[in-house]
Amino acid sequence: MKRYILTTGLVALLVTQNACREEYLNPSAASEQQVVNSPSGLITLANGMQFRYTIGREGALYNAVAASGLTTRELRVLNAGNTDELLLEQGYNSVQGNNAVIRNLWTSSQLTRNTADIILQNVDRVVQDPGTRSGLIAYASIFKALSLGTLAQFFQQAPIVSGTNAQFVTREQLLREAIRQLEAAATLVAATPVAASFTSQIVPGIDIPNTLQALIARYSLFVGDYDKAIAAAGRVNLTTRSFFSFDENSRNPVFEVAFSNRNVFEPTNATFGLAGALAPDAADRRPDFYTQSASTARNLGTGFYTANNAPVPVYLPGEMLLIRAEAYARKGDLDNAITELNRVLTKTTDAWGIGAGLPAYSGPQTAEAVLTEIYRNRLIELAYMGFRLEDSRRFTRSGPGSAVPQTSQERNRNFLPYPQTERFNNSSTPDDPTN
Repeated sequence: MKRYILTTGLVALLVTQNACREEYLNPSAASEQQVVNSPSGLITLANGMQFRYTIGREGALYNAVAASGLTTRELRVLNAGNTDELLLEQGYNSVQGNNAVIRNLWTSSQLTRNTADIILQNVDRVVQDPGTRSGLIAYASIFKALSLGTLAQFFQQAPIVSGTNAQFVTREQLLREAIRQLEAAATLVAATPVAASFTSQIVPGIDIPNTLQALIARYSLFVGDYDKAIAAAGRVNLTTRSFFSFDENSRNPVFEVAFSNRNVFEPTNATFGLAGALAPDAADRRPDFYTQSASTARNLGTGFYTANNAPVPVYLPGEMLLIRAEAYARKGDLDNAITELNRVLTKTTDAWGIGAGLPAYSGPQTAEAVLTEIYRNRLIELAYMGFRLEDSRRFTRSGPGSAVPQTSQERNRNFLPYPQTERFNNSSTPDDPTN
């Protein structure tokens, strides 16, 4: 991203530190009006969205991985001096709204969403070239959906627009708005393909048509629209990679913060913190992809966080297969569910080099058993990607409020509290969830 790094300073001028106030443009900076009044300016904003969403310890990417992994025992804290991460690992009432991981997760998502809205509100007025317009709308729609989807994975409610004392909506509404935005963009891109001139000016890595469908599938599954999830996942080309790209100027955040040094957190163990029926099969090849042995310089470093310039997938082929498997299973179609599950179990590699290399499923032919196997494979196939808390709730695994003793619960939170920065600036902020 070296040739795009200069865009971030301008993006910083366009947003404030409170995601739900109205004042995002600085009227004293003449260049800001040029940004929203020219195609090149809107492309500058578009490039800034990935930076905002993925940058270091402040970005949504690092904080989603940390919050999900630490609340589900997928990750463990190495140094108690990392207080905010440690409190998430302790969970329950130790997690409060002043936690920096929560604040940064919320703020990065809201600021990215706001930048996407600025682009979407101005593109028709400013951009004349159809292919550039299509590219800008699709790219902004992807990052708006990622932002709304990330908020929905961790919070019960969130504002969906910017404004003074912006009203909160339910996580279902967040997800449905993400799907609506993605579907509109997918229709546009199908009718008007993205111009090569736009692609050449945008941060490389994200495959727009496939990413639109992959995110429709992901969020449709989360909201329980199984037919839509099956159809969208089936439209994704599983041989195409779509990813967030990094270099020495804009670094892979989980590697930079955690896995480049043994100081913040690392995987709980080489079996993803899983035990008993959920533990990986001894013949499963995926633990070797995602972990390193304790004798290496970086203990248990993980597959997509191995270097400053290591790309991070926006979605994985196995995620699309498991979305279809789960959606079929929840519809009661176990034959198709097992077919899709077997595509994950038996694959020896994919576009990212991930393969289990296992025999086909031979367990009980019941919905409960098949769903448990799908859940197990999501935990392994999508390790350290930030989905485990969402998955744990959706599959009704043990957590706060369950009859299982706290020491044996698979997650230590159901949802995160709202950040104090939001509460202090937005009188519409709801009460925090109890756990």
